[in-house]
Amino acid sequence: MSAELAHIPVALTRCLDLLAPAIESSSKPYLIDATLGLAGHAKAFLEKFGNLHLIGIDRDQAALDLTKSHLQAFANRTTFIHDTYDQIDKALVQVGITEVDAILFDLGVSSMQLDLAERGFSYSKDAPLDMRMDQSAPLTAKLVLDTYSHGQLAKIIQNYGEEKFASKIAENIIKARNVGELNTTKDLAEIVKNSIPAPARRTGGNPAKRTFQALRIEVNQELAIIERAIPAALSALKVGGRLVVMSYQSLEDRIVKNIFNQVIKSKTPLGLPIELPNSAANYRLLISSSEAAEESEQISNPRSQSMRLRAIERVAA
Repeated sequence: MSAELAHIPVALTRCLDLLAPAIESSSKPYLIDATLGLAGHAKAFLEKFGNLHLIGIDRDQAALDLTKSHLQAFANRTTFIHDTYDQIDKALVQVGITEVDAILFDLGVSSMQLDLAERGFSYSKDAPLDMRMDQSAPLTAKLVLDTYSHGQLAKIIQNYGEEKFASKIAENIIKARNVGELNTTKDLAEIVKNSIPAPARRTGGNPAKRTFQALRIEVNQELAIIERAIPAALSALKVGGRLVVMSYQSLEDRIVKNIFNQVIKSKTPLGLPIELPNSAANYRLLISSSEAAEESEQISNPRSQSMRLRAIERVAA
């Protein structure tokens, strides 16, 4: 099965429903899909809204090339940008606009990146230790594993993978690389497995999952980019514009939650009986907390099981 055919966009109907009011209220609406991937979401938006212009951003040139072909029928309503998803301001300049009606983030590794073994994202397929979302970037998982100190490796695995056996895993990584036994994803997965006590391996899925996640985040600087991207997206929304963010692990979701909670607060000091002029919050949550994918979708599309969706609207300039 090709990567394109295997791609199933997560929470598609919910994303359409949440962003539709902002798109429908504009005579010439713009949507930024900041993590375009194989355009499963983007294509549905282009089909549903005939006057919509899509700005698709992706750091993976291979995905962009495939998606351009996939969306050829919408060529006059699409702009593709090869960059990281925090470069929203630069994207607006390139298109010649200052604000947009809707923005969508579908964070994490894409279906194509997971399905192509040679990209090195999957611990279930033997491949080179790559893990770069942007194949032109210099930092690979192999370089991290070969050059980082024990302390650096342990910190990454503990902080980004939330792995309690991080120090032992880092120790065994150092040992393996010193004797030339750390060359592929299979080697790394085996090192992780052997570093975790047997009782702890019996629950929680593949024991390598957390370490692979940590390395992927480090190689691609995902959390740092999210911390810049969400404020940039909020600033790019016009009044009435909406932003939907889908996260797949707690570290991402926590960043999104904290930024959203900051911008929905009034600037009037607590205790004052009236709202001070120009102090009301400029944004409001469309969902009080976060939402998971529907149970039926989690059954049919296992990649949706860890997804948390949050949505916000700009209500004032």
